[in-house]
Amino acid sequence: MSSGRKGESDSMAEKNKKKISASFEENITYMNQILPVKESFDIIRREIEIGGKASVFYYIDGFIKDEAMLKIMDSFLSAAEEDMPDDAEGFARKKVPYVEVDILEDFDQVLKNVLSGAAVLFVDGYSECVCIDCRTYPARGVDEPDKDKSLRGSRDGFVETIVFNTALIRRRIRDPHLVMEMTEAGQASRTDIALCYMEDRVDRELLENLKKRIASLDIGDLRMNQQSLAEALFKRKWFNPFPKFKYTERPDTAAACVLEGKVVILVDNSPSAMILPTSILDMIEEANDYYFPTVTGVYLKVTRTLITIATVFFTPLYLLLMQNEDWLPRVFEFIAVRDTVNIPLIFQFLILELSIDGLRLAAMNTPTMLSTPLSVIAGIVMGEFSVQSGWFNSEVMLYMAFVAVANYTQPNFELGYALKFMRLLLLVLTACFNLYGFAAGCILILCFLVFNKTLSGRNYMNVKLN
Repeated sequence: MSSGRKGESDSMAEKNKKKISASFEENITYMNQILPVKESFDIIRREIEIGGKASVFYYIDGFIKDEAMLKIMDSFLSAAEEDMPDDAEGFARKKVPYVEVDILEDFDQVLKNVLSGAAVLFVDGYSECVCIDCRTYPARGVDEPDKDKSLRGSRDGFVETIVFNTALIRRRIRDPHLVMEMTEAGQASRTDIALCYMEDRVDRELLENLKKRIASLDIGDLRMNQQSLAEALFKRKWFNPFPKFKYTERPDTAAACVLEGKVVILVDNSPSAMILPTSILDMIEEANDYYFPTVTGVYLKVTRTLITIATVFFTPLYLLLMQNEDWLPRVFEFIAVRDTVNIPLIFQFLILELSIDGLRLAAMNTPTMLSTPLSVIAGIVMGEFSVQSGWFNSEVMLYMAFVAVANYTQPNFELGYALKFMRLLLLVLTACFNLYGFAAGCILILCFLVFNKTLSGRNYMNVKLN
């Protein structure tokens, strides 16, 4: 945000800290100046008389439960003048037939509630505003997420509405120590953020550090929701691609992490949860590891770990051996490239890495009804004709096919790309400096992991860093 816009936003925030006046006309005039009632069709100003007192509702069309508001207004219209309380608190207690009612004293809170979807009511003679939270948000069903599926277990998933997401966690943890602490960030967006943790199990130092960072955020908006918050909370080093947070779209996974003493961050308009603290072992876990017997779960976790390691080292190690074929034991001589190599192996690997990402992006933007035939065509062209044309060798295609498929065993999307960048680094260093390059690449990968400091102050190996 530029200094001019920031100063304008700060002055507007200070202006809205103004207390609500006892003058009904002054309050209504101020609200009409701040809210674009005439310009915006969805901002509704509804005048009504309650017990002989002039009153005005402000709310957003589309956020209000029509049936609830109809019953509330029906109750207001039947109020007698002699029964009207002298203050807003008494009015809310005796005359508002609804469960979620609050008394607001300054315009900052009034405007925040109106723009969040609640209805606010100004009544002549009252120096406070009555807030009636009968809002409802457009929301999709809590279906199982496409990326984070489980063979067993629940089939629900987080959605874009934060209240639904907190309810999905609360449904699984019926403990009074579970705290859902609400805060917000972004001077323009004022995005709701929920910190979910077990009061008797959470790491207090991490929790206080997290609260302090969120409270001190000086950003205009969270335009990319969760990702904007992650970038604002922890300024990552651009050269280290490993993620600082673990993400999940499964409520059962989030609930399990909360019970382990971790902090789960929910951001409104984002259908996933951020989990802190995290380590490399947490990153490669998934729900299937725990929905099966112990032996099966351990086998799945070990298999995924080995395949994850193989995706990084498989092709660079093959390139190293092809550059030094005399190192090959006789039993493994069959892996050597026998066909004519028209393009150096390193360039074949790099071109295929780029092509695989291109196919993935194309699949994401392809209509569902066309994805299957286009995938078959791409597989035939990439697999058969590219080898026959002499661009690629069949051995290179085989090993890159393994790497492409093995990437999908990794449940964490960000970690999958971090491992891909490590593989590319290893390939380039191995091609340039042979064995010394391969060794240097391995040391660099270890350094990326060891010195990847997360928000908890620990690295991926769960070691405290200064």
